[in-house]
Amino acid sequence: MQIIKFGTDGWRGVIAREFTFDNVSIVAQATMDYMIQTGVAGKGLVIGYDRRFLSPEFAERTAEIAVGNGIRVFLTDEYTPTPAVSWAVHAKKAGAGVMITASHNPPVYNGFKLKEGFGGSARPSTTQKIEDQVEKNIDSCREILSTPFAEALESGMVETFDANREYYDQLEKYVDIKCIRESGIRFVVDPMFGAGSGAFPALIQNCSEIHGECNPAFGGQAPEPIEEHLQELSEAVKSGNCRAGLALDGDADRIGAIDENGEFFSSHMIFTVILRHLIERKGLSGGVVKTVSTTQMINLLAEKYGLKLYETPIGFKHICELMLDNDILMGGEESGGLGVKGHIPERDGILMGLLLLESIVMTGKGLRQQLNETMDEIGYFYYRRLDLQIEQSAKEQLIKKLQSDAPQEIAGKVVAAENFADGFKFIFGDGSWLLIRPSGTEPVLRLYSEATSLADVERFLAAGRELARV
Repeated sequence: MQIIKFGTDGWRGVIAREFTFDNVSIVAQATMDYMIQTGVAGKGLVIGYDRRFLSPEFAERTAEIAVGNGIRVFLTDEYTPTPAVSWAVHAKKAGAGVMITASHNPPVYNGFKLKEGFGGSARPSTTQKIEDQVEKNIDSCREILSTPFAEALESGMVETFDANREYYDQLEKYVDIKCIRESGIRFVVDPMFGAGSGAFPALIQNCSEIHGECNPAFGGQAPEPIEEHLQELSEAVKSGNCRAGLALDGDADRIGAIDENGEFFSSHMIFTVILRHLIERKGLSGGVVKTVSTTQMINLLAEKYGLKLYETPIGFKHICELMLDNDILMGGEESGGLGVKGHIPERDGILMGLLLLESIVMTGKGLRQQLNETMDEIGYFYYRRLDLQIEQSAKEQLIKKLQSDAPQEIAGKVVAAENFADGFKFIFGDGSWLLIRPSGTEPVLRLYSEATSLADVERFLAAGRELARV
C-alpha cells in the first residue's frame, strides 16, 4: 500500500501524523533509488528547507539518507525560498533537489517537494515512478541506508552553502533592480513569516517588511497570500502611502499583491500585468500557458499579440512540462504560481514581485491603473471561487451526471464550448465561464467563475450550486 502520494507539487502531510521521520526516510530512500536508477546520482542532490516546525531536522534526515546511498549533498545553510533552491539545482547542474516545505498549507503540515535537474518541479511521470518505488521498497522491506549527519558533514559528503547569493545574482540579471532602487518607490512586503523573509530588503533595501520574523505557527493562519489573509498588508500600504504591497506564500514560490489603493490585486490581475510588461517593455515573446481556472484576460492578450496559447489542468507541473518542450514566454495558475522565460521552469514569487515593481517604475503607473488600461482595451472581467463541502456519494453522482448529460445552457446562457480536462468547464460566447471541479482527494467541490459583470459571476456560481445540489 502506498503511503506517499505526490499532489500538484510534492508530498505533504500533518506533522507527526503522516509527515514523520520514518515516512520521510521512506520517501527519501525511494528518491535516492530513483536517482541511482536514472544515472543522475553522481551529480549530487540539493536540499533546502523553510521555516516550518522541524524543517531543518527533516532536511538533515534527507541528507543522511542521500549520503548513506553515496550521493553528495549541497545543503542550504539556513531557511531558503523554494525558487532559490530550484535555481541552485540548475546552477550546480545537480541531479535533483529536495525542498522541505508545505508551501501555503496550514502550520500543522510539512512537505517534501522534489525538483528535477532542470530546476523545476518533478514531472508527473517522475513522481509516479517514485511512488511506485516507495511501494516496492515497502513490499520488499527495503533497508533505509543512512550516514549520521555529523559524520556526513565531516566527511565532506554534505556541503552547506548560501543558496540566496547566486539566486539574487540571477534576479538582478532579469530585472532592473538598480532602477527600482533609484526610483525610491515606496512599497511593503509581507512574507507571511515564511522563507521569503528578508529577500526584498536584501535586494531593494528601501522597502518595509511586515511579518518577517520566524513564527512556525504563521500567526495562526495558513501562509497563503489570499485576500482574507492580507488585511494588515492593505492597511500598511494605505497608512504608508505606498505604491504597492507584495505578499509571498510560506516558501515564496507564489505571489499576492495589494494595489496603490490598498485593494487586493488577484493572481489573475498579476498575470495580466506582468504578461503585458514582458511583451511591451521587455520585448519578449513566446507562447503563453494558463491552467483551466485562470482568467480569460490571458486568452485575449495572447490573441492581441499573436501568441500561441496553451491551457492545462491545474498544477504548475503541467506548465513546467510545456515550458521544457516549447518556447513559452509565461505560464501561470490561479493560485499565484507564475513562471517566465529566461529563468527556470518554476514558480517564483520573488521574481514576480520584482517584475511588478519594475512595471510600476517603467510606466509610472500603479498596478490598478495598468490593469484598467488593459481592460479598457480587451474588456472588464470579474472572478470568484467557492469551496463547498460535499458528500462523497453526491460528488460521484455529480461527476457521472456531468459526464453523461452536461448542460447546454447555464443561467440563461448557451454553452459555446467545453473543457473537461480538469473538472467541467463551460465557456460562453462572451468569454465568461463556469468551472465545476470536484476535488480528487477531499470532500470538496470547487466552483470557479469569471464573467463580464459581478452579477453574472454570482448567477453562474448559483447555477453551479444548483447543479451540484450543495
